[in-house]
Amino acid sequence: MMRALARVRRGEGVAVLCLDLDRFKAVNDSLGHPVGDALLQAVAVRLRECVHETDLVVRLGGDELAVVQEGASQPAEAAAAATRIIVALLARFDVAGHQVSAGDSIGIALAGPGSTDADALMRCADLALYRAKEDGRGTLRFFEPGMDEQMRVRRELEADLGAALGQGELALFYQPLMDTQRGCVGGFEALLRWQHPVRGTVSPAVFIPLAEETGMIMAIGAWVIRKACADAARWTAPVKVAVNLSPVQFRDRSLPHIVAEALAESGLAPTRLELEITESLLLLDDEKVLEILHGLRALGVRIAMDDFGTGYSSLSYLRRFPFGKIKIDQSFVRGMMEQKDCAAIVSTVVSLGRLLGMSVNAEGVETREQFLALREQGCGEVQGYLFSPPRPASEVAAMLDGIGQAVTQEPALAGPLSPAGGSAAPRPSAGCPA
Repeated sequence: MMRALARVRRGEGVAVLCLDLDRFKAVNDSLGHPVGDALLQAVAVRLRECVHETDLVVRLGGDELAVVQEGASQPAEAAAAATRIIVALLARFDVAGHQVSAGDSIGIALAGPGSTDADALMRCADLALYRAKEDGRGTLRFFEPGMDEQMRVRRELEADLGAALGQGELALFYQPLMDTQRGCVGGFEALLRWQHPVRGTVSPAVFIPLAEETGMIMAIGAWVIRKACADAARWTAPVKVAVNLSPVQFRDRSLPHIVAEALAESGLAPTRLELEITESLLLLDDEKVLEILHGLRALGVRIAMDDFGTGYSSLSYLRRFPFGKIKIDQSFVRGMMEQKDCAAIVSTVVSLGRLLGMSVNAEGVETREQFLALREQGCGEVQGYLFSPPRPASEVAAMLDGIGQAVTQEPALAGPLSPAGGSAAPRPSAGCPA
């Protein structure tokens, strides 16, 4: 790189592309290191085919690689090479008899006047790589000066999150799950919240991915399970509690043991605990994941597939694992009254659940029209701001009492069904059994 950068002073272009493989760890963990090594060799062959003979291709360590482009017309040449690499690595590899997916993300830094330090250029490319992965993987990003400041903020947030659990800054909020036929609260979904002493409320969309990337989700996730079980055991009605599990938690085969301990410590009946997973989890290492899922189900808890229809393997996994519930993603619910395709998907999923003997939940219900349409189609459970936003654990009793209205009576849906929104419709007893 130092030799290449010397040419920048003569007016020639140099670019550094940093990349890593998006799914290398899953291959190593599930198929073993020899297969992982063979995958790296296969990736090297494709990389050489994507760049010019004068370009330098190196492996920095693990699944991290880099390309140094010399004498190219930048930034167009760098972007073209990065695009070729992304497309090439998307295609499956036949490695040791296994069909393996890799995929990659790429960060690009360009050398120019005042930026001819090799270490600084690598650091800039690495920052751009982080942004590419943060933006959804399988993409490329050029370094921009603001990324340095963003990384500093991220490191500070990471440090704060590491201390948040011990300092009592994390809390569970609960959103009611409404039984459409009986018109009562059938349970609550536990949702994690972080109240930072300086930053205020930090969005879960910000700190949960950070917790997953750093591995902190393991400790946080275990706390969430224990806390949700303990809270539910104290509720005045024997309704269920739903807890979201991160795909990262499934790297630990002791997850069923963690859940079993939480149930034992709280005294909560296993039938009142529902564990939600996203179908993206099932694309990682399905044999290991299915083993853990069966271990959880053996405890007597219910397993629900969240965001159904937004991934790639929904139907095949419904055959391979007996889910107790499927949840329709709110994007379909949001568009069901105006868009025929959304309405068709919602109707199909409700029918599919009924045929497979699974209950169906619709998320993101915000209007009376959506609720009535879902109920008419036979959707047994709904949740959304029409009934209540997520509220602190201290307000669960009030929600059981104040939202447990006869939603089967259409006049009750004239406005938000919350203690604040108010409705004079008659109410059944607080909550209905799960």
